[in-house]
Amino acid sequence: MHSEKILFAFFILLALTLNFGFFVGDMSNPNHHNVFELFAAVVVSLIATIMKFGDKSHVGTMLLASSLVADLQLIAACIVWAVAVHGFSQPLSEHALASIVSLSGGALLANIVSVLLLALETTIHRR
Repeated sequence: MHSEKILFAFFILLALTLNFGFFVGDMSNPNHHNVFELFAAVVVSLIATIMKFGDKSHVGTMLLASSLVADLQLIAACIVWAVAVHGFSQPLSEHALASIVSLSGGALLANIVSVLLLALETTIHRR
């Protein structure tokens, strides 16, 4: 077993599951979407992206692109949350929360693409 590949797959899957955990729930209920879970999803996603640098294969390029999309969407969700709460000094509105969860959903889709690409790459290398 290659410990580097295990660690790489671990972070890709952890990014997906953390993002999924944040995404699931009633879009209008802030109690279903924890800011710390969003923060953890961003951090793990960024770590997964950093681990993808240096892979010069075609699949590696696609993995990096999907990870960058997820990072961008999650960072945008954090910015919307910060502006909505701290910029306006009000509780999180349903409209802002819907935008945050929607951005997280886009990142979730990019994470799913990453996992599918990883599974495809694993299948190709086994043959």
